[in-house]
Amino acid sequence: MAASATIDHPDRLVEIGPRVRALREAMGLSLRDLSARTGVSPPMLSQVERGETSPTLAVAARIAAGLELSLSQLLRLDEGRHVAIVRGTERRSRTRRGHRTEELTPPLPGQRADVSLHELAAAASTGGPGDPPLHEPGSRETAIVLDGEVALVVDGERHRLGAGDSVTFDADLPHHFQNDGSRRARFLAVVAAGLRRG
Repeated sequence: MAASATIDHPDRLVEIGPRVRALREAMGLSLRDLSARTGVSPPMLSQVERGETSPTLAVAARIAAGLELSLSQLLRLDEGRHVAIVRGTERRSRTRRGHRTEELTPPLPGQRADVSLHELAAAASTGGPGDPPLHEPGSRETAIVLDGEVALVVDGERHRLGAGDSVTFDADLPHHFQNDGSRRARFLAVVAAGLRRG
């Protein structure tokens, strides 16, 4: 299919607009922000999100890259009706100051839980004491330590965790994980959004 071809399948056109908007908002990006990341004008992005125009494959690929996805992930070409697969080679990942994160769940609009794999180098942390909470009010997080040891500091209280330990806490409170050991540590984190405290 040529790069200038448009995504003209009716279902695909209906799906891509709301999907782009949901993904953009989930990343905290304005139309101008996404435009700067993609080179696609804000009016064009707005038309795509409202389903008023069908982007060319080249434009769709630029939008996907701006949302840190492959084109097939944006178009859900590798998804069945009720199944979304994230290939090990296509995980969204980022590394910052000795903290590597890999997103294991797909970026689906309306998804209420996210699973991520974290690796902390020796002396690294996921953030700092002064960092604001990263999750929306009412969010809850469960973490499972796979290797090594970490300390969870949540709302000023410190908890030591070793391999096999798990913890669940209110993720809208200030918190971070840190590795005080001499070797790397790995843990899984599951964040469920919008769960209200009883």
